[in-house]
Amino acid sequence: MDRVGKKENRCFPRIDFHSKIHYQIRGKPDFDSALSNDISCGGLRFSNDRFIPTLTALMLEIKVLNRVLRPIGKIVWFSSLGHSNRNQMGVEFVEFDPSEKKYLKDFINMQL
Repeated sequence: MDRVGKKENRCFPRIDFHSKIHYQIRGKPDFDSALSNDISCGGLRFSNDRFIPTLTALMLEIKVLNRVLRPIGKIVWFSSLGHSNRNQMGVEFVEFDPSEKKYLKDFINMQL
């Protein structure tokens, strides 16, 4: 159960993960950066000051310890953070190299 008593629907264990990530909206030339909040093998949550519509595909670069992981994800939810111009977004990983995904899983399991 989460803090308001609703059943948690997560398929993967999620850990706090506060790190700078880089992302590129698929089809755009430049990478942007944001601050991640948490991560699992299925996705991550990050905050930034841009609006990115749901279902937008992102190419990600996530540094985990000494390795940069490069999954492709899509925005599955968006929320404005009150009293600021910042937003948070949930990203679902849709393409992930199996060896990189295993590395992330091992990292998460070490943190639990």
